[in-house]
Amino acid sequence: MVRKAPREDVTEDGLEVHPPKEWAAGMPGVARSLLTSYAQMGVGRTFLTLARVNQKDGFDCPGCAWPEGEHRSPAEFCENGAKAVAEEATTRRVTRDFFAGHSVDELAGRTDYWLGQQGRLTEPMHKPEGADHYVPVTWEKAFDIVARELRALDGPDEAVFYTSGRTSNEAAFAYQLLVRRFGTNNLPDCSNMCHESSGSALTQTLGIGKGTVSLEDLHRADLVFVVGQNPGTNHPRMLSALERAKRNGARIVAVNPLPEAGLLRFKNPQRPSGVAGRGTTLADRFLQIRLNGDLALFKALSRLLLEAEDAAPGTVVDREFVEAHTHGFEDWAADARSLDWADVEEATGLERRAVEETARDVLAARSVVVCWAMGLTQHKNSVATIREVVNFLLLRGNVGRPGAGVCPVRGHSNVQGDRTMGIYEKPSEAFLDALGAEFGFEPPRRHGLDTVEAIRALRSGEAKVFVAMGGNFVAATPDTEVTEAAMRSARLTVQVSTKLNRSHAVCGRQALILPTLGRTERDGDRFVTVEDSMGMVHASRGRLRPASPELLPEVAIVCRLARELFGDDPLVPWGEFEADYDALRDRVARVVPGFADFNARVRAPGGFALPNAPRDERRFPTATGRANFTVNPLEVLRVPEGRLLLQTVRSHDQYNTTIYGMDDRYRGVSGGRRVVFVNPDDLAERGLADGDAVDLVSEWPDGERRAEAFRVIAYPTARGCCAAYFPETNVLVPLDSVAETSNTPTSKSVVVRLVRRPAAGA
Repeated sequence: MVRKAPREDVTEDGLEVHPPKEWAAGMPGVARSLLTSYAQMGVGRTFLTLARVNQKDGFDCPGCAWPEGEHRSPAEFCENGAKAVAEEATTRRVTRDFFAGHSVDELAGRTDYWLGQQGRLTEPMHKPEGADHYVPVTWEKAFDIVARELRALDGPDEAVFYTSGRTSNEAAFAYQLLVRRFGTNNLPDCSNMCHESSGSALTQTLGIGKGTVSLEDLHRADLVFVVGQNPGTNHPRMLSALERAKRNGARIVAVNPLPEAGLLRFKNPQRPSGVAGRGTTLADRFLQIRLNGDLALFKALSRLLLEAEDAAPGTVVDREFVEAHTHGFEDWAADARSLDWADVEEATGLERRAVEETARDVLAARSVVVCWAMGLTQHKNSVATIREVVNFLLLRGNVGRPGAGVCPVRGHSNVQGDRTMGIYEKPSEAFLDALGAEFGFEPPRRHGLDTVEAIRALRSGEAKVFVAMGGNFVAATPDTEVTEAAMRSARLTVQVSTKLNRSHAVCGRQALILPTLGRTERDGDRFVTVEDSMGMVHASRGRLRPASPELLPEVAIVCRLARELFGDDPLVPWGEFEADYDALRDRVARVVPGFADFNARVRAPGGFALPNAPRDERRFPTATGRANFTVNPLEVLRVPEGRLLLQTVRSHDQYNTTIYGMDDRYRGVSGGRRVVFVNPDDLAERGLADGDAVDLVSEWPDGERRAEAFRVIAYPTARGCCAAYFPETNVLVPLDSVAETSNTPTSKSVVVRLVRRPAAGA
């Protein structure tokens, strides 16, 4: 077993394709978890580390934000969680010698996989303007460089401060405080690119930008919709929750253009039936929907429910709930009744019979949960689609009671907590008032830049300094060539990171890499906190020795930069915050609703639940004071002849932009990533065949964009649709193609044509 980082980069030469799997996890998942962990950490370190993942006295997995239950397994992690831990707890190291041997230009030509495999960053590095190599720099000098560049700006809004989801609550609160103390709300974060559409829609309709269900609600539901989501790869521990719901009698409806192994059958490796038996069939019904057809589906289901109410008044619609707690029902109902079935069938690609059978499932269920992820949030009409999901649930009172509600499944661990702590470019007046009152200064009131707007500002020169607290901004964002040019035009880019990634190589004229502790590592005797996807806040305590004595915790990086920037700040005790996270949490408790007595409550095993007015009280803090039905016109997305509708997806060896390996076991792909999944009938219509080499070309008013050299895989996708991995296909999504209201890039509905590449040697 080799624990050294690969010297040579990977190619697509070893690409192999096999039939897709019909079930997920089982012993292969266990074996892959251990093999990956051994390769990165060694045997002893593997067992020491994995035993602490997601335990009440351990550390929160740095992968997804799926919650833990009260009773936890000794192995409370999934295959991809083990990979995330192994990547962070690896024994591989990136030292000053590595940077001396690799220029920035050379690193920019490497794959994301190769960069990530080199190991943990060990000391601050600086690329001076005009230089082509990073060189070591002291922490003191690094903070001086950042502070001088920030003070030299013509105004605070010329700086952008990005945040990734893995940042702890304590670091996030300190970071947003520094940024607003500096004088700007330019706080884009990874939510802008994933669940911003969910937050926008839920705030408008329910008054809170989060889900309304607990883990227990999911277990108690009669019917669970899993829409636009692949939990087998992206949230594997969710499969255990769905399995438990099934044991309790729930039915599950999977809605997705791709058949996903995890929703077909789950072999739970912690149960005998998952090791020796067939496992559990999860999806009772699979609706293979056409991309962007979800709004039409939920409008159609609601129309069928209204018709059932007409046929048997008082038996379908929850009139008591609708009259006491909602607004806008009559206008919405009139619109739903006018729905054209021909439009529904065209938009969804489903036969009317399949929708009617699903409506019968709904009628038979006392409580319904709808779960979704980025398959719903990254279209032009995403906000409208999610509003329509809410309409569907409100109709039968499926919000604010046990076993029912909305469940947007967040991706990165603590992405929801960062937003709760104030990482948001459009903060509420109430939050700013509380922050200003607590610290004695007037926070900026003008809304800041989100992710897309930040790229535009860097491109135009309106923004000159870019600071990232975690993440891989360059690889995560759309319109790759535009984004890279924008970043390279910055006067200074700063990356607070644990590992090497593409954003270190595609950087500003001057650049800094500031290495930080990971979740797995000890931060003295301190702990941090995170919020999971269902609003539970709990402690996280790393146990490993830091990868290098030169690493600083994120809180220390923020606080030391603040002391360099503001000097002897009479309003904010930055030195105290760095030394004592309890002092920082006491301030959070006085600023952020729901965090009263923060220090005491988070020390209870398992932490505490944040208040959720729709769930806890059936109270809806919207502009109307009620839950809002909304009218969302159906506009069928019609694709020009000869084109397909592309969605970007992750492989099973991937989490966000982190590439763990070159395989996608469940979809039958190994040894490569430049593949496009296309229905065999669509291939035949275009004169293409499995194995052909093509370019993917997207067409926009400002011209074409091309992703080159993809291998076609004949795959049972929905007709007229195709799929390929990101970040390789981010180049196809223009910066200006965004969801209405949320401004999220439209990575799930890209019109493309497949262009055959010349044969080798032709």
